[in-house]
Amino acid sequence: MVLWVFGYGSLVWNPGFDFDEKVIGFIKDYKRVFDLACIDHRGTPQNPARTCTLEAKEGELCWGAAFSVRGGHEKERLAMEYLERRECEYDHKTLVDFYKEGDSSKPYVTGVIVFTSTPDKISNKYYLGPAPLEEMASQIATAVGPCGNNRDYLFLLEKALFDIGHEDDSIIELANEVRKVLRLTGRPKEIKLAGPHIPLKTHISPLHLLPLTEAVATDS
Repeated sequence: MVLWVFGYGSLVWNPGFDFDEKVIGFIKDYKRVFDLACIDHRGTPQNPARTCTLEAKEGELCWGAAFSVRGGHEKERLAMEYLERRECEYDHKTLVDFYKEGDSSKPYVTGVIVFTSTPDKISNKYYLGPAPLEEMASQIATAVGPCGNNRDYLFLLEKALFDIGHEDDSIIELANEVRKVLRLTGRPKEIKLAGPHIPLKTHISPLHLLPLTEAVATDS
C-alpha cells in the first residue's frame, strides 16, 4: 500500500516529511480560500493568522502537489505522525481523487488524503469563515507566530503556484490587497514576484471575492 497526501498550501513548497514522489496536478470540485485560523504557526491565540483551506464547489479545480510515501508501514507511520502534528487544528481527513497535469480524463490516483476541518464556528473553534477582502488582508498583514508572519505564508503560496504554472486568481487578489496594506502601514513587503502587483489571469474585479461554505479541507 502507498500513502498519498495532497498539498495545496504550505505543503506545496515545504512538505517537511520524507516522500518518494511529488506529482503536480489537481483535485476536482474544491476551491482554495483563507477561512481557517492558525494560532501556533503563523499566528497566536490573541492574533490568529488566516491559513489556506478548501471549500467544496462543483466545477472548480484546485491545483497543488500530491506526495507519495513508499517503503513500508514504518515510513508511512512517521509521515502521518508528522502531518498530524503539523495539521493539529484540523479535525478530519478526506479522501479525494487526484488528477495528474495533462490528463483530466481519469484519476492518476484515488484515495489521496487531504486534511479537512468542519466549517462551523460552534463545533470548530479554528473556523473563521469568510470576511471582506480588506479585513482578511489587514489580518494577514499583521499576524505573526512562532513559524513566521502570516503574509509570508500567503506570498510563498502565491509564488509556489506561480512556479508550478497554475496561479490562483483569488490568491493573487488577496496577496495584492495585503501588499496595499503593507504600503499604507510602511511594513516591508518582503516576498515579491515580478513587479509590485501580479495581474489576475482573468478580468475578475479585485474588489470582489465570494468564499462559499460546505466541506473544508485545510493545510497550514
